Amino acid sequence: MARWFDCGRKWVAAWLACGVLLAVTAASAQPSIVLILSDDEDVVSHRVMSQTKALVADQGAVLDNFFVTNAFCCPSRTTIMRGQYGHNHRIEGNELPAGGFAKFQALNLGTNTVATWLHSAGYRTAFLGKLLNGYEPGRDAPLPGWDEWYAVGGRFRNFDYTLNENGTVVAYGDAPEDHLTDVLARKAADVIRRTPAGQPLFVYVAPYDPHSPATPAPRYADLYQDVPPDISPSFDEADVSDKPSYVAQLAHLAEWQKEAITRHNRERLRALRAVDDLVATVVEALDASGRLDDTYIVYTSDNGFHMGQHRLFMGKTTAYDEDIRVPFAIRGPGIRAGQHLRQMVLNNDLAPTFSAIAGVTPPRYVDGRSFLELFAHPDRPWRRSFLIERRQMETHELVGYAVLDALRTARHTYVEYGTGERELYDLAADPYQTKSIANTADPALVEAMASRLAELKNCASDACRLLEDLPVEPEPTPVAEHGTPVKG
Repeated sequence: MARWFDCGRKWVAAWLACGVLLAVTAASAQPSIVLILSDDEDVVSHRVMSQTKALVADQGAVLDNFFVTNAFCCPSRTTIMRGQYGHNHRIEGNELPAGGFAKFQALNLGTNTVATWLHSAGYRTAFLGKLLNGYEPGRDAPLPGWDEWYAVGGRFRNFDYTLNENGTVVAYGDAPEDHLTDVLARKAADVIRRTPAGQPLFVYVAPYDPHSPATPAPRYADLYQDVPPDISPSFDEADVSDKPSYVAQLAHLAEWQKEAITRHNRERLRALRAVDDLVATVVEALDASGRLDDTYIVYTSDNGFHMGQHRLFMGKTTAYDEDIRVPFAIRGPGIRAGQHLRQMVLNNDLAPTFSAIAGVTPPRYVDGRSFLELFAHPDRPWRRSFLIERRQMETHELVGYAVLDALRTARHTYVEYGTGERELYDLAADPYQTKSIANTADPALVEAMASRLAELKNCASDACRLLEDLPVEPEPTPVAEHGTPVKG
């Protein structure tokens, strides 16, 4: 048996580690995949997801350093479906001309996604929830590659909304059972139960929660009445003079802003409880249908959310960790329970990872990589840096700041703005990014970060992965005991 699965055989994809391949094949030639994607969920808020922790994280692995490469809805969701940086798929905002569903359609991106790849490989595919900003259930047809389709529009309503249900528009009201997250949970469970046992599934469930207005399911409306917001060292930051001008000019948060943050934080936590129930409903359906042990369940979010950090009110799209780092938990065949991985994994990596699970070779345009091998070899070398992008609408009131490019390594965050201003943070000494050292750091470090950023801004496919794997920070100059540099 060991010879049959020899990882040296030519038919084995180079990016699948042998240990994971053995575990996957032992369970099924094509395991099922469920992706549950929350909307605007930050890492701190994830603490209320107790069922998700028990049913997914504790049964599998947590990726402690999972990042999105553009902390904005449409760009991130397109990256998830296609495995590309935003500068390659060209969806760089939520509305025209930068992005949105209209641009997604104009670029014909929906004809070549992870759904079409898996559908062609025999998977039954189902999409449920929020696709992209600008999608309209009554106007827009289901995308190619999806066998079942239950898509909502972009008005962020958990009540009084419509779904495009396999081409038919269905209206929902304001009864408790109409709460969108609960409806999606029931429909996802129904898809799982109706799919023939021998057919692998790819189910993508994307509720609105906890996106504003974060209307909770009625059963959770009274929770968290006394919960304060997260008061980290960057909250209402004491000194922002090191920041770019658009932040440096901000006054301390006003009392009304602090009150609004406190109120909305509670609303977000309440909204997440229905998402937690959704996870439990999906797991129960997989278990009842005999699929649970043969299914990869992934839980994550499209971007994070800042609430008062760095004196910024509420929002996303920055290169700060509050916006780019998101929760990530996964369980499935070959993943040892209780694992925590430290490698920097990206939303770029989801589509190629799902391809690896299905035994499908993704298109050459993909920038990301499968992270399946990390579960068998958690100490293996991995990417050393990645690109963060923001390309908002040209009409943004802070035009120069609407554009940013940033480089993230395990040790540093380096940011360049359209205005020419820069930030650099030493994350080991300053994990909350409260003191930029762009003007005081070793010039060799700044130059190295700027040079790699310039390369990644224009990378594609194999070149992205090659650049990400190269060292960035210069090695420290050896110093003799008397304090003078050692000449080589």
